[in-house]
Amino acid sequence: MTKSLKNLWARFLFRDRGILPTKRLLYVFLGISAFFILLGVLTDVSWTYIIMMNLIVLLASFLDLLFSPGKKDLDFKRILPEEMERGLPYTVGVEVENRSGHPFTFAFVDDLPQSFKRPFPVRGIGRKEALTEVSYETSAPVRGDYDVKRLYFRYKSTLGLWEKQTTAELPQALKVIPDMTETKQYLQDAQRYLLHEGMKIRKYQSGAGEFAQIRKYAAGDDPRMINWRQTAKLQEVMTNEYEPEHGKYITILIDCGRMMGAELKKGNRLERALEAAMTVTAAALRKGDYVSVLAFSKDVKVFIPPAKGMEHMQTILKSIYDLQVDPVEPNYGAVFSFLENMQKKRSLLLLFSDIRTFLYEESTLTYLMRIRQRNLFLMIGVEDQVIKRRINEAPDQVEHAMIKSIAQQQMLFKKREKAKWENQGLFMTEAEEEKLSVSAVSYYIDMMNRNLL
Repeated sequence: MTKSLKNLWARFLFRDRGILPTKRLLYVFLGISAFFILLGVLTDVSWTYIIMMNLIVLLASFLDLLFSPGKKDLDFKRILPEEMERGLPYTVGVEVENRSGHPFTFAFVDDLPQSFKRPFPVRGIGRKEALTEVSYETSAPVRGDYDVKRLYFRYKSTLGLWEKQTTAELPQALKVIPDMTETKQYLQDAQRYLLHEGMKIRKYQSGAGEFAQIRKYAAGDDPRMINWRQTAKLQEVMTNEYEPEHGKYITILIDCGRMMGAELKKGNRLERALEAAMTVTAAALRKGDYVSVLAFSKDVKVFIPPAKGMEHMQTILKSIYDLQVDPVEPNYGAVFSFLENMQKKRSLLLLFSDIRTFLYEESTLTYLMRIRQRNLFLMIGVEDQVIKRRINEAPDQVEHAMIKSIAQQQMLFKKREKAKWENQGLFMTEAEEEKLSVSAVSYYIDMMNRNLL
């Protein structure tokens, strides 16, 4: 196909500029043509006359273009958020200003990336000398940076015989970040995250941490914490309340290796890990702790030095929102060596990774034992629902029994290796994908409350 033909074909595919016949014109033209042909058969009119009448009708139809706005009479504006959270629906508005005295009907296609939800074409009616607002809903399933450049617009008069099309240049940058729903829920209601194995986390060393306040004694409080001076003064039993010390260092490690690309019910493991990491970040920064983030696969991809304050969460988000899975195995040894040089303070190392892959890395234990002397280590992964489902299946067939035995073998290997690592003070846990954020925050608060760091 030559370049001129490609440009012509592009105009018919909702691009650039031009005019197109509508279905109404085709129906009208076919009807009139059929009428003149039938008239010619009955009255013996010549074909020259029939062709001339069809040409006259076709040329007369171009008068319809005079009853629709000119392209210079239209202005467009797109109202698009600069940031969108992955998977959440957003409303995009389009304003069409008509400065002419002709009403029209229109349809448009926006220049959204192919991965986005695309409910096009969007149709509407433009009033004369008025501003028309139209909106549509979209969502982005893939994080990253995108450019939305053009708006492809078609419109026609009330007669609707010919349709004009134009392209409006509306360049905008769009950023798709992780789903922050869990983080927002934590900031609104932190109590629902204070759950660990079904019990509220309240245990910490008596009198340890920073003094918070004096309050009324409640059932279950430690009697040793009773403030006898305030009790005698107010004639009511009062107790001292302590909270964990602020200013601890939390280092969040995010694995971007091959196994983190495994698909889950909603996104993949990396998506869930990013959402959980941001929720833990919000919890730690809100409590006054220092947070640093390190993302890695074969090499270190992103390192954000420790800082505190809620404004630091935006720094972290801007640095990790576009992380993608790499088709390589993670190099834990290189990462822990890098971390040992960069992080001199005692810290809680919170690693989001695939536990089964991690357990096969025997050489990593040497690095972790050295890091464990100065840091507290916790690894969190997503449960393998396939193995769990296979274990719970009834072995009603020989094939099912073999699959179940292999799944049980995998589970036993994981439990045995986890126990070996945990005996060295390296804690590991797994959670369902929907509860990964809750579990991560719960373990973090549990460790802070018990002054393990």
